Amino acid sequence: MRSVNYIDKGLIDYKQCWDDQEVLFKASIQQKIDNRDGKSDETPPNHLIFCEHPHVYTLGKSGAESNLLINEEMLRQHNAEFYKINRGGDITYHGPGQLVMYPIFDLDQFFTDIHKYMRYLEEAVILTLSEFGIEAGRVHGLTGVWLDGGTPNERKICAMGVKSSRWVTMHGIALNVNSDLSYFNHIVPCGIVDKAVTSMEKELDKKLDMNAVQTALKENMANIFDFDYL
Repeated sequence: MRSVNYIDKGLIDYKQCWDDQEVLFKASIQQKIDNRDGKSDETPPNHLIFCEHPHVYTLGKSGAESNLLINEEMLRQHNAEFYKINRGGDITYHGPGQLVMYPIFDLDQFFTDIHKYMRYLEEAVILTLSEFGIEAGRVHGLTGVWLDGGTPNERKICAMGVKSSRWVTMHGIALNVNSDLSYFNHIVPCGIVDKAVTSMEKELDKKLDMNAVQTALKENMANIFDFDYL
């Protein structure tokens, strides 16, 4: 049975958590290299990090910096930071009230298919939202989780962006639970001009218990990817 280390970092600085991810990510890759070279035969550990971040905008490798619509002074006024990072995707926002999840999985232990991996992440979010009475799904050709997909009212509730090397993953998903959606006004979210952004709080007209949402997503991840927590 596959096993995963569950890590709850609470509210943590984006750069600090990125650095922590990189340590685990590189250790798993090095373990696989050592195994290939006959220096070891240990299975790389899998990790699942949950956290929230202070206000921050992050730009993926395929993104355009012009999708950040405010300058450095305005970033300071909004107590926000900006980082160019090494995941796929364009620009997104993280902040308090948003549940962020970073799987550092060795996909050789699961399946070696990044498209399938992304769909599984989306499915875990879709199932979680359904537990809170929100019907969500996918939009053809776009990543993430959406409400009213395929209609003029479609809106994104969860953004995704990942990196993979030697089938080890990092980065992940950001689910808007009680997010301050005004921060999305300062970017072109995911580089998509004509799509709205929403949150669980906005859809249900009430604040959610972050721990309850995290517990549901944690359980759905284990069920969909078929693993146990250590």
